[in-house]
Amino acid sequence: MPNDQNFEQTAMQKPEYTLSRNQFGKLVLTLADGTAHEGVVPVRAFPISAPDDGVGMVSADGRELAWIPRLDALPAPMRALIEGELAGREFMPEIRSIVDVSTYATPSVWTVQTDRGQTDLVLRGEEDIRRLTGSTLLISDNHGIHYLIRDQFALDKHSRKILDRFL
Repeated sequence: MPNDQNFEQTAMQKPEYTLSRNQFGKLVLTLADGTAHEGVVPVRAFPISAPDDGVGMVSADGRELAWIPRLDALPAPMRALIEGELAGREFMPEIRSIVDVSTYATPSVWTVQTDRGQTDLVLRGEEDIRRLTGSTLLISDNHGIHYLIRDQFALDKHSRKILDRFL
């Protein structure tokens, strides 16, 4: 097993590929042998628990072309391209508080305050609230939008009381 110093040196080496955008705005990954792959997509391995650790560069047909152990180990221009692409694809508002629910039976309309403002979501059933870790929850609404509660115990008392009725 490699020691931490060897891992750090390997992670900080210049990648064996380049990344750019073509005239249509699609990401192009060019490997060391000169092979160019247009329309690659960055995919996080652990988007919630470790968003900066483990990003795969995936081809249009779903094959992984490159693996990035840590985003912060990349040169700044390449990291900016990947982070920009991820930001355009990922949409997961984080719930800061639960303002109100229409009813404690499902389906119900929840009014929530998120990191992107206040909104309403329709919870179809209790099964649409999934526990990811000890206190992290993921709520799916009727439109397929996922809302994150990073720490249910950090919510205000009113929000926790409402949430407890559905868990």
